[in-house]
Order: sequence, then structure tokens, then C-alpha cells
Amino acid sequence: MNNKIQERFNALLSHKVVETDAPPVLTQALARQLLDRLGQLRLFAHAYPLLTNLTHGRVKPADLLDFAYRHELQGLSLHLLDGEENSLSQMTAGQLQAFAEKARGLELDVHLEISSTRKQDVDQVIAIAKAVGTRNIRVYSRYEGALSRVMDVIESDLHYLARQADEHDLYFDFEQHEELKSAEIAQLLNRLNHPRLHALFDFGNMINACEQPLQALRTLAPHIRQTHLKGVRIVPELNGFGHYGVQQGCAEDDLPNARMLFELLMLGETTPQVIAFILEQENHYVAPAFRQTDEAADPFIAYREMSDTPLPSGYSLERMLADEHRWANNQVAYVRSLLAEFRTLAELTLANPSTH
Repeated sequence: MNNKIQERFNALLSHKVVETDAPPVLTQALARQLLDRLGQLRLFAHAYPLLTNLTHGRVKPADLLDFAYRHELQGLSLHLLDGEENSLSQMTAGQLQAFAEKARGLELDVHLEISSTRKQDVDQVIAIAKAVGTRNIRVYSRYEGALSRVMDVIESDLHYLARQADEHDLYFDFEQHEELKSAEIAQLLNRLNHPRLHALFDFGNMINACEQPLQALRTLAPHIRQTHLKGVRIVPELNGFGHYGVQQGCAEDDLPNARMLFELLMLGETTPQVIAFILEQENHYVAPAFRQTDEAADPFIAYREMSDTPLPSGYSLERMLADEHRWANNQVAYVRSLLAEFRTLAELTLANPSTH
């Protein structure tokens, strides 16, 4: 029986893995720890899966709270600009208060996101964070120039973030967002060495930086505090790789979802290190390669626009608006199925004591 359980565990954790390292042995101790982590897991909704609906006013930020509540999630992470004129960035003080009160009434945590580390953008998100009562903010930088110069500018920005985090009791999590490699972000965070500055690990963005998913996760592991879950088809491009957003867990998804989810769940010695597993389905999102296998020692980093998903070829707006809801529901079901399989295997291990 124990061999069969381990075989199932191996098959689950080896799916789409390109590295050669074997999955761990599912011992009684590991099974107990896994069950403990599953019991503390915090799943969040994200605005991006319904981006077209938000952009066209069919869904508003408050509706995302309803989505999270309906699916029995623990919170919602959304960008300050999601929803255009209905976004948090455009709300009056009264509207922000109403949003915050609805989130509290539904017992949902709200995490905020901006696509910048610039002072004016950081100041804006801090004001809104205080208005809605959140302490957690995702950031990433969008600077152009030689990598060494970009790193210097980001480091300067991070010093400002650290001061603001201390002053306002906030946490900033820097996302690896296609242009920087995981080791470069880890280097910046190590230099700052600040207890309120950490990382957000995205399931697919390392592809564009010419990295493998598990390698990137393990490089950034000491710093990861939040994570974006999504599906990605890897697209080779010249001397690099782009990615195309697909439904997480579908046949086209090239990511080792179960292995990444497991390793993120197990981060932290005594308590879970990752405080939010955020469901950020990005179906049909197109992201070209950013870094190259043959790049210079100090490569040029091009400016990037904020993420967006244009209407896919052959799609009417009405079909996209309808399908986004279906895809968002599907992602919740897929991730829950993975978590249920982890739970089943852990419980079977504890019910069948082995010689491990």
C-alpha cells in the first residue's frame, strides 16, 4: 500500500517537471506537516482573470469580493487600476470605505498591487492601503537601461519602500515580472535585508527571464511571501522564451503546478512562509521573451508596459466576457483538486504506517 501511495505522490510531483531531482519520500512526518500546511493555506481571488469584464465595467471591484466569498476563498488581491473608472484608484473616500466595510463583512483580506516602485505610485497605493485597511502591497519595477543601472535605481526605490513600510506598518512584496531573474531580485532583497520587504513568486514570469520554474522558485525561496498561480504554454523565441497564458492544469500548460504548489506550501520552518496563494488565471495573455541565453554580461533591459490581454483572434467581446467567468471558476476547481489530492495522499500515509 505504501509503495502505491508513494508512486501516486511521485507521479503528482513529477508532472511537467524537467529537472531530474526525485520527489521527497512521503514519510509520516512529512504527511503530518503537509496536512498542517493545507489546513493553514490561504487562497485568494485575483482581479486579472476577469480583466476584460473589469475593463468594460461588467464587473466592479466589489463584485470580486463576492466571487471570493462565493468560492470560500480567504481574500482578494487586485491592482489599483483594475476596473478603469471603477478602480480603487478612482474611488472617493466614501467608496473606499464602503469597499473596505464589505470586505470586512465577508471576512476577506484585501491585498493591493501596483506595477511600479516609483515614489508617486507608492505614495498613492499607501494612501489607498490605509483607506481600505490592508498591510500587503505587491510591486514590481519597469525601468529601461543597462541591467546594472536598473538594479541601482530599484535598490534606491526599495530603500524608500522600506522606510514607508516601517512608518505605516506595511509589507511590500516585489514580483519577478519577466525582466529580472530570480537571483537578481534575491540579490536586491539581500542587500536591503529588511523584515518588511519580500518577494511575490509568479508561476510563469520566470520563463521570459530565461529561467526554469523550479530553479527560479528555489533561488527566490527564502524571500517568497505571496504567489500568483496561473497556467502557461512556453513559447521558444530566437535565443529566449516567451509565454502564452492558458488555463492552469490544461494539457497545454507546461508548468509543474503540483511540484511548485507543494514546495511553496512547505516553505517556512515552523509556520507557513507564504501568506497568500493567489489565483491569477491569465488565459490568452501574450508575453514575449525578455532575457536571452546569449545576452551580454550587463544586458539592456527594455521598458515594458503594464500587463494586458487583448481580445484573442476570433473572439467576440461578448464571448470573452462570458468565458472569463468560466475560466476563473475552472482555476478554483483545478487548484482545489490538487490540494485535495495532497490531502488524500497525506491521510493515506498516516493511516498506513510504513517502515520509513
